[in-house]
Amino acid sequence: TVADFIAAVPEARRREEAEVIDAMHRRVTGLDPKMWGPSIIGYGSYDYQYDSGHSGTMCRAGFSPRKAAITLYLMEDYGDRQAEADALFAALGKHRTGKVCLYINKLADVDPAVLEKLVALTWDATNERYPS
Repeated sequence: TVADFIAAVPEARRREEAEVIDAMHRRVTGLDPKMWGPSIIGYGSYDYQYDSGHSGTMCRAGFSPRKAAITLYLMEDYGDRQAEADALFAALGKHRTGKVCLYINKLADVDPAVLEKLVALTWDATNERYPS
């Protein structure tokens, strides 16, 4: 279960951060999470298909409390809301990004209110792009 997974996170600080981020996602999504594979905590799901023909199912929002950094799974492109996303990333605090990932070394390095707005924006944008 998600609770078992979080309880098994070895580092106490990372475990506490996972609980905070889980609570944030629950507030934003209104959903209980489930495990996606061995290490991703996800909320909701959507089906996607790329132009290449590759398709699959992924969580609409999610994160993983990895040892090196907390990883939040976001969007690559926010479409008409890209300027809003860019402003949130600029105000967030110390972080790194990948194609669809946000990496945070310590939750204390970022503004929690901005992070929650970014999670909410991602949730809304994903729901707009991939309606149920």
